[in-house]
Amino acid sequence: MKKSFYVLGFVTFFILGIGAMFEFLSWPYRGIIVFAGFLCLNFGLISTYFYQKYKQC
Repeated sequence: MKKSFYVLGFVTFFILGIGAMFEFLSWPYRGIIVFAGFLCLNFGLISTYFYQKYKQC
């Protein structure tokens, strides 16, 4: 479970980094990529983090 959290974190911040690069270079589809990154962050990474903390208690 911890390994999946790290993989999900890497993928999330990779997507956000690519979205930031697209944003700075004003390339198309930058909004969609940044939105997908924030969706992964909010619904994937943060929920997995709190689920792990819940299971520890």
